[in-house]
Amino acid sequence: MVNDDVLHAAASRKAAFRLLPILCLVYFMAFVDRTNVGLAKTSLEADVGISAAAYGVGAGIFFLSYALLEVPSNLVMHRVGPRRWITRIAVTWGALCACMMFVQDEFSFYVVRFLLGAAEAGLYPALMYIVTLWFSQKQRVTIVGIIYLAVCAGLTLGGPIGGALMELHGAGGLFGWQWMFLVEGLLTIVVAFFVWRMVPDRPADAPWLTEREAGVLADRAVVRTAPEHSTLKGNFRVAFGRPFILALSAVYFANQINSVAIQYNFPSIVESLDVEGSFLIGVVSGSVGIGAFIGVLVIPWFQRRVRNELRVLMSVTVATAVVAIAYAFADGAVARILLVDLAMLLLIGVLPLYWSVAMARMSGLMAAAGLAFINMVGLLGGFVGPYLYGFAEGRGSESAGFAVLIGASVLGVLLVPLLWRAVRSEDRRSAEAVVAVEGGK
Repeated sequence: MVNDDVLHAAASRKAAFRLLPILCLVYFMAFVDRTNVGLAKTSLEADVGISAAAYGVGAGIFFLSYALLEVPSNLVMHRVGPRRWITRIAVTWGALCACMMFVQDEFSFYVVRFLLGAAEAGLYPALMYIVTLWFSQKQRVTIVGIIYLAVCAGLTLGGPIGGALMELHGAGGLFGWQWMFLVEGLLTIVVAFFVWRMVPDRPADAPWLTEREAGVLADRAVVRTAPEHSTLKGNFRVAFGRPFILALSAVYFANQINSVAIQYNFPSIVESLDVEGSFLIGVVSGSVGIGAFIGVLVIPWFQRRVRNELRVLMSVTVATAVVAIAYAFADGAVARILLVDLAMLLLIGVLPLYWSVAMARMSGLMAAAGLAFINMVGLLGGFVGPYLYGFAEGRGSESAGFAVLIGASVLGVLLVPLLWRAVRSEDRRSAEAVVAVEGGK
């Protein structure tokens, strides 16, 4: 009989092969649909009169509604199952992405972006929750890194695809940005069909696993030292208030201020560097995806060698601040584009470490609630980043916008030591609790 270690390795490979392509595809479409508005920034101003400041509000308001509904959405997901809920999310956000073609003024822009965020709420923590059900803690930083390849693909391919669709300007009497929103929204609804057909809720529901394979996957996915509760009532502190959760949420908040502000404004930055043509702007803007791709491969790989997530996390956070400051003194288009690419390498590449730190200390309902809370706080950073960048840009220049990014980078550096202490304290309490339980047997 095959031993459990060999069986688990084989079952994990089978699960990864079956699940990761569709999880990456749905996250790719989500990322493209939420960020393609960056390509339309200049056109929206010219065609419907949306100013830079209003664009910043509209780009960021997506994250406000997304954040407000993140925890409720994931609690529903825990009840009905990730397959049904992710399918629902994809259908509604695809339809609303297509509705962006009907934007006529600043008010309608705000409304559709707010509804788009509400529709997509809960997607990413639902994907992370699936990881907690199918893969062991040792595998999770690698699996999450693979899922983040969808972000890299979105950054690399989303720009050229959106730029190509915008070249349809005038066809059928529509603006190019209307074609982009319509086509990408409809494609997302098609992807929802594949989620429904191909993503089981948990290992026991997978027809392509044997009973023993499903059992070993489910067993190895359980975090034995994480607190486990079947209800939120009376357990809000466990789900949301543990110091390591609050500290990790704050670090993620600072990260997302920078990451999202760059994603939503890089096409206009590229355009300001005298790059012309929607498709070429999209291609150059997609270079940040190459940096992100390298980041999600190299940084988790480096962490596996060092075997100290917090030390690597601190190093990457400091490096991000150095790159942000270097941008302020850089001269020349090529140097600035390369520095932005390097910033995205660090900002995206470090994200699997955040989620690995969280997942190692959460399980079951507490994981569904806690992961959603961390992502909610990060999404608030996604609102603050574009808003502050747009406000600063409207009052000054592009350089004023990057002062916001420098400030967020320095904030992240100051917060990481707090996270370090909180994680060590959490692990010490968990170890003491395990010893107490075993001593009472």
